[in-house]
Amino acid sequence: QLVESGGGLVQTGGSLRLSCAASGFTLDDYAIGWFRQAPGEEREGIASISSEDGSTLYADSVKGRFTISRDITNNMMYLQMNSLKPEDTAVYFCAADPAEPSPDYRLEQGPYDYWGQGILVIVSA
Repeated sequence: QLVESGGGLVQTGGSLRLSCAASGFTLDDYAIGWFRQAPGEEREGIASISSEDGSTLYADSVKGRFTISRDITNNMMYLQMNSLKPEDTAVYFCAADPAEPSPDYRLEQGPYDYWGQGILVIVSA
């Protein structure tokens, strides 16, 4: 089970940190990712961490502003979001995959088996 927290309303240029608590499995053994879905749009993969080498991958839309991380001790994953823009407004989801996705699919929904319920982030202009 994955449970997100930390969403809410923030002004343009502000920061938020999303948290995702895992239970029932160990995140260290899983590829992990953050996705988001804006109103009327498809779900978008924005950040991932490889289970094989810990490398990170970001979508161009968030590169340089968002940072994905994980805390193995506490079985948590995080998304630090800085310099937020109104276009970052979306429901954000954490996800985990027991099998490492091939590099071309690390930001695709398909490989991820476990999903959080989603949490809303609103960035006001």
